[in-house]
Amino acid sequence: MNRLADESSPYLRQHAANPVDWYPWGEAALARAREENRPILLSIGYAACHWCHVMAHESFEDPDTARVMNEHFVNIKVDREERPDLDGIYMRAVQAMTGSGGWPMTVFLTPAGEPFWGGTYFPPQDTHGLPSFRRVLTAVADAYRERPDQIRQTVNAMRELYDTAGEFPPVGSLSRGTLETAFALLAQTFDASNGGFGRAPKFPPTMALEFLLTRWARTGSQESLDIARLTFARMSAGGIHDHVGGGFHRYTVDAHWLVPHFEKMLYDNALLARLGAHLWQATGDAAVRETTENILRWVAREMTSEDGGFYASLDADSDGHEGLFYTWTEKELDDVLGEASPAVREWFGVTADGNFEGRNILHARPDAGEEPAEVTRALPRLYDVRAQRTWPGLDDKVIASWNGLMLRGIATCARVFGNDEWNVLARSNAGFLASRLVNDDRVWRIWAGGAARVPGFLEDYAAVALGFLEMWQLTHEREWLDRARTLSTAICTRFWSDDLPGFYDVPSDHEVLVARARDVTDNATPSGSSLAAELLLRLGYITGDAEFARIGHRAVESLAESMARHPHAFGHLLTCADFVMNGPIALAVVGHPVAAGELLAPASDVYLPSLIIGATLDGADGDLSFFADRGARGSAAAYVCRGTVCGAPASTPAEVHSQLMELSHKT
Repeated sequence: MNRLADESSPYLRQHAANPVDWYPWGEAALARAREENRPILLSIGYAACHWCHVMAHESFEDPDTARVMNEHFVNIKVDREERPDLDGIYMRAVQAMTGSGGWPMTVFLTPAGEPFWGGTYFPPQDTHGLPSFRRVLTAVADAYRERPDQIRQTVNAMRELYDTAGEFPPVGSLSRGTLETAFALLAQTFDASNGGFGRAPKFPPTMALEFLLTRWARTGSQESLDIARLTFARMSAGGIHDHVGGGFHRYTVDAHWLVPHFEKMLYDNALLARLGAHLWQATGDAAVRETTENILRWVAREMTSEDGGFYASLDADSDGHEGLFYTWTEKELDDVLGEASPAVREWFGVTADGNFEGRNILHARPDAGEEPAEVTRALPRLYDVRAQRTWPGLDDKVIASWNGLMLRGIATCARVFGNDEWNVLARSNAGFLASRLVNDDRVWRIWAGGAARVPGFLEDYAAVALGFLEMWQLTHEREWLDRARTLSTAICTRFWSDDLPGFYDVPSDHEVLVARARDVTDNATPSGSSLAAELLLRLGYITGDAEFARIGHRAVESLAESMARHPHAFGHLLTCADFVMNGPIALAVVGHPVAAGELLAPASDVYLPSLIIGATLDGADGDLSFFADRGARGSAAAYVCRGTVCGAPASTPAEVHSQLMELSHKT
C-alpha cells in the first residue's frame, strides 16, 4: 500500500494499492520535487468518474507504467471534489494548452508547481490519434531534462495566463436588455423535440431552467415556461432518470436523454429537487411533484449518514461494468414480475436486444400519459431485486457546498409540499452542518473519517449559508438567519475584492499556489461567486445591511455583458440579475404562531421569483428591516411586498393568496 492508504478520500484510497509511488498534495511531495529537481506528475479525478477508473486499471495498476512514473516523477493524486482550487487552476492550464479539458486530468508541473504540459485521458497504447501514456511519460521526462528553455517558455506563458483576472472582464452595464439577450440565445439553442439545449452530450440545464421560470413569472412568457416544462418532462421520462430508485444520473451521451453515464451526484439532484418544487408551483403538475419527491426519497434512503450528512456520489460501475446495476434484460423482468412484466416492458421500452450493451435502460415514452398502476406497483419489487446486486461504489465523504445545495432543495420541498418527512430530513442535515462543518465563522469543506478536513472555499460558505437561510424561511427560527449572516460577513471579509471587482474562490489566508483560484461561471454547480451574490442580495434586503447589498449588486453587475453573451455559463447568475433588476417579492408575517402559520400557507403553491418569506412574533426581530413598521393588527397580519412597495395588511389566507396571485402569472 502506498501513502494514499491513510487518506480520508475514497477516491484517493482507490489508488492505495497501485504500484505508483503516489503522494497526496502537500509539502512532503513538493519538498521532494524541489530537493531532487524532479517534475511533478499531478493526476486529478474523482470517485464516480468512469474514465478515471479506466485509466487507473490500464496504467496506474500496470507495474511497467508505474516504474516509469516512479523513476522520473514525483507523483501526486488529487480528489478534485476535495480540492476544487487545484482542479480549477490546473484545468485552466490544460484547456489553454490543448483546447479542451476533462477528467482524469494529467498535468506535469515544475517543482514550484508551475504547469508546463498536460492532457486528460491517455490510453495504454497509441490509438485514435492519442499517444500512449508511457510514450507521454518518456517524452515529458526527456523534455524536462534536455530542453529546460522550452519548459521555461511554457511556464512563462502560463504565468501570463494566471496573471489575468479571469476570462470574463467586468464590462457592460446591467439592464433589462441583459436578461432578454440571454433569453434569446437560450431559445435559439433549445431542442424543441427532446428538451434541453444543443446536441449530445446533454447535461441537466437546471440553472438555465430556473432562469426561464423566473422570466415566465416576471413577464408571462409562455415560451419560457414551455421550455422548462418540456425539458423536465423529457429528462424525467428518459434513461437519465432512475425510474426504479429515484434521482438522476450525471448526463447522457445522446440527445434523447436515453443513455447516461450512470454516476449519480448529490449536487445534480440538489439542483433538480429545487427546480422541481418551483416547477410544481408554476404548473401544479403531479408528475413533476412525484419525480421531485422521489429524488428526496433516494437521498434519504441511500445518501444520508446516520448523523445527517449527505454523501457525495454513487459510482457508474459495478462488477467492472458501467450501468450493470441499473439495467435489465427482458428475461430478468419476466422472472421478477411474472404476469405484470408485459405492461412494464411496454411502458419502459424493453426489448430482447436491449438498448445498451444487450441490456435495457428503462425509459418511458415522451408524453405517454399517466403511469399505469401495474407499473407503479412493480417498481418497489424491482428495487428490492436490484438491491441484491453488487452496488456501485459509494463516495461517502460529505462535501459542505453540495450539502448546502441539497439542504436548500429539501427545505424548499418541505415548505412547498408541506411534507413533515422532508422537514425532519432538512433539520437533521442543517444540524449536522452547523455542528460538524461550521466553526464560528469558518466553514470546513469535507467531513470524512469522523473529522472535518480541508478549509472551506467560497462555494462552501455561500451554499451552506443559503441552506441556513432556507431553514429560516421554513422554520422561522432566528438561529438559522443569524448563522447565515455570520458566514456572509466572513465572505465579504475573506473572499471579496473591490479591485477586481469580484470574489475569489479561496480565502485571503489560503495556501499560496501558483494562482489564486477564481472561476465565475456556473458549470455543473453554481459558481461560488453567483451563490455569494444571491446570498448577499437576499440578506441585504432582510437585514437592511447596505454593505451586503452593495457587494451583491456589484458582483452581478460586473458580469453583465458576459452573462448576456454566454447565458449557458451563467444560469444561476441570471437569476441574481433578475433580483437586481426587479427586486425581491416578500411575504412578511407578524403575530401569533398559529395564526401566522395559516397566513404563510398560501405561498406554498404559488411560484414567485426571488420570494423571501419570514415570520416573527409581534415586536420580535426588531433589528431586521424585513419586519420594520409591520405590526400584527390582531392575532396576525401578512404583508405582501414587491421590493419596498407593499399591499394592504392581510388578515386571512384568502387575502394573502389573492395578493400573491396578483404578482404571479399562474393560471
